[in-house]
Amino acid sequence: MNIAIIAHDGKKAEMIQFLMDYKAILIQKEIHLVATGTTGEKAEKAGFNVQKVLSGPMGGDAQIAAKVAQGEIDLVIFFRDPLEKHPHEPDIFMLMRLCDVHNIPLATNPATAELLIRAV
Repeated sequence: MNIAIIAHDGKKAEMIQFLMDYKAILIQKEIHLVATGTTGEKAEKAGFNVQKVLSGPMGGDAQIAAKVAQGEIDLVIFFRDPLEKHPHEPDIFMLMRLCDVHNIPLATNPATAELLIRAV
């Protein structure tokens, strides 16, 4: 299973904590992580193997959206910061729309991500 992980700057620590909390499931289920650049770097520092794409503002969200459209991603966990403005919002909305178009589960907060990971 391929899971994309993305986190806005204000949510990166929360993403890493989430990954640590569910590390046993990720390892047991042999889940392959794909991440935007900075999120991926932080996940690697925490001991996870991650395939990194560009950072979100540099096109990483669009790269993950393309992987969703090509059937290469099974689940997206995107801890968004809804209180901040992001210059790459069109890419974010494209990713979310493509998850809906291709029926890919999308978690935008830890509560939903927890439900999806437990269901894996």
